[in-house]
Amino acid sequence: MSLEYKSQDSTAGEPDVKALLRGAKTIAVVGISPKEDSASNQVAKYLIEAGFAVIGVNPSRSEILGVKCYPDLKSIPEHVDVVDIFRRVDAIPAIVDEAIQIGAGAVWMQLGLEHEESAQKARQAGLCVVMNKCTKIEHSRYFGRPTL
Repeated sequence: MSLEYKSQDSTAGEPDVKALLRGAKTIAVVGISPKEDSASNQVAKYLIEAGFAVIGVNPSRSEILGVKCYPDLKSIPEHVDVVDIFRRVDAIPAIVDEAIQIGAGAVWMQLGLEHEESAQKARQAGLCVVMNKCTKIEHSRYFGRPTL
């Protein structure tokens, strides 16, 4: 699946974020933690409840929240629409390079994370880019809290 939304801005504008979330099906959570009180765990749980196919990226775990984890993006055997990054800023360039290599549709840098050089590289490769926003907050704002 190819996402129709493309951003040329340093961060996606509000209507663009909504379109990105509406079109995404599979989200790889890079840096997912097994700790229930961690942001990555809480966001992944929310995304699962919202109906997304979540894939964990954590080299030290095989499963978190009932979803399979892989050591890196290159190991994921299916298409990834959004790469949701929960790692330190210095890890972002390598993650973006992998996202480009696997043909992901978008790179999403969570709250507090921005890396303009990597964002520009991702855009030039045709990926959508969102920086310094939370997928959980943005999804909830546009689509409401998931109900099970």
